[in-house]
Amino acid sequence: MTTVHEPTTTAELSVWPATTTEPVPGGPAVGGVPLAEIADRFGTPVYVLDEAEVRDRCRTYRDAFPDAEVLYAAKAFLCRAMVHWVEEEGLGLDVCSAGELELAVTTGFPPERITLHGNAKTPRDLETALRLGVGRIVIDSPSEIARLAAAVGPGGHQKVMVRVVPGISAGGHEKIRTGTDDQKFGLSIADGYAQHAIARILDQPQLELTGLHCHLGSQITSVKPYLAAVRRIVGLMARLHEQHGLVLRELDLGGGHGIAYRPGEAALDLTSLARKVRTELSDACGASGLPVPRLIIEPGRAIAGPAGVALYRVLSVKHTGSHTYVAVDGGMSDNPRPALYGVRYAPRLIGRHSAAAPASVTVVGRHCEAGDILAADAELPADVRPGDLLAVPVAGAYHLSMASAYNLVGRPPVTAVRDGIARLLVRRESLEDIRSRDVGL
Repeated sequence: MTTVHEPTTTAELSVWPATTTEPVPGGPAVGGVPLAEIADRFGTPVYVLDEAEVRDRCRTYRDAFPDAEVLYAAKAFLCRAMVHWVEEEGLGLDVCSAGELELAVTTGFPPERITLHGNAKTPRDLETALRLGVGRIVIDSPSEIARLAAAVGPGGHQKVMVRVVPGISAGGHEKIRTGTDDQKFGLSIADGYAQHAIARILDQPQLELTGLHCHLGSQITSVKPYLAAVRRIVGLMARLHEQHGLVLRELDLGGGHGIAYRPGEAALDLTSLARKVRTELSDACGASGLPVPRLIIEPGRAIAGPAGVALYRVLSVKHTGSHTYVAVDGGMSDNPRPALYGVRYAPRLIGRHSAAAPASVTVVGRHCEAGDILAADAELPADVRPGDLLAVPVAGAYHLSMASAYNLVGRPPVTAVRDGIARLLVRRESLEDIRSRDVGL
């Protein structure tokens, strides 16, 4: 008796870009372009970015936070096209290196709409930020205060914020929780380091302290940690007003907004977040007798992640004991997140329709590491075979930006799709690119 594999359901497509269609069984298209055609044209592995999805998510944030400043967190994924899309949709940028900053400004992004942060800014980072006229610099350690003041000079002026640690644990994995005390980011409220740094900044006339910044972590799916952060930071603002007469105009709550990587997973409710944070901020400031500061948020993953799809070619299928390993032509060099954070994905077979029953398999990469696993306990048709194509949705954030040259495998290209047209945004890293960097004998 032949088991017929059911067609793709709406639930299964819930984590795919909104423009995803399936004109023929097994032949999904994104942005009007069949994914199998993209794989044939650009080779694999290849990232596919849905421009319409990116733009729509930018607009969703602007609509949800009409009175806030929304900064796209460039570390999630950045290229020249992304810079244009973000600017055209009215968002600012949050960068954490001279490289991200220069790419944005040389593409035409207004530097005054850019914020630079980072726990260990290099002299080049600060010099570039000042030279290009970045809007804000987020101070993350006491040593940055004197360094930045000296770089600005007695006649200069630079807007700054201070990254504070509110002592709140939130995030999808311990390695991406940054709101707790005793970690590398920011200055703790509890031990007084934040207050001491702020007092030092107030002694530097060339540094204008506009507000406080915090980032609780990544992949947060509950609104409650953000509300707790608002209360603690407004409490600090009240103490600063009492001690120094200081009235801060801005409060940056960072990002970390969680998304679903597989059907059925939780995601942060953006509408609820916006409504409850606005209310909490207003109530807390009212109780403290403070004016309500302008809210700033920094979504990255929530904008880029769901807009991306990664395509791979199956190289081998191996049955070992009770496990079936499906090896593809990419792996931890183009997506280290499963190895780093245990992220789980839902790959699917594309390019052909299979009537085989689903089977539990482990999708692994090509690299010489036992931990090079892209998707454990994934369901694929039992007849998956070498030459097949696999598509991994929710691949737009922290894939290429965290990619490496492990085993000297070149990083994949990035393509964009929109209105039935696919175009190259970032070319594949070639062996010649790799060889050209090796200049010694």
